[in-house]
Amino acid sequence: QVQLVESGGGLVQAGGSLRLSCAASGFTFSSNAMGWFRQAPGKEREFVAAIRWSGGSTYYADSVKGRFTISRDNAKNTVYLQMNSLKPEDTAVYYCARTSRTIPIPTMTWAYDYWGQGTQVTVSS
Repeated sequence: QVQLVESGGGLVQAGGSLRLSCAASGFTFSSNAMGWFRQAPGKEREFVAAIRWSGGSTYYADSVKGRFTISRDNAKNTVYLQMNSLKPEDTAVYYCARTSRTIPIPTMTWAYDYWGQGTQVTVSS
């Protein structure tokens, strides 16, 4: 069965960095675009970044553009989210997700069919 397992979250001071990983199994990882979303307490889950199956195209929410970088290693069945210059407003549970859609890469939660359990990122001021 499809499994997505996030890791790498934690507590960091504002201005710091974290790298999240999402290990995928149970499907042909290199065939699917992948995305990262986040959900802060009391807020809806929101799109953060996405990457095409080949890694050749990436997409970002305006709020993280220039600070976050999504990448993938198809040989390791893993997608990453490098987060730099973190801000307190980046505090949330971060989820990776799989989509079977291709063009365009979706940013809506309903377009993603499998989700990980999430990893907590807390940025202190």
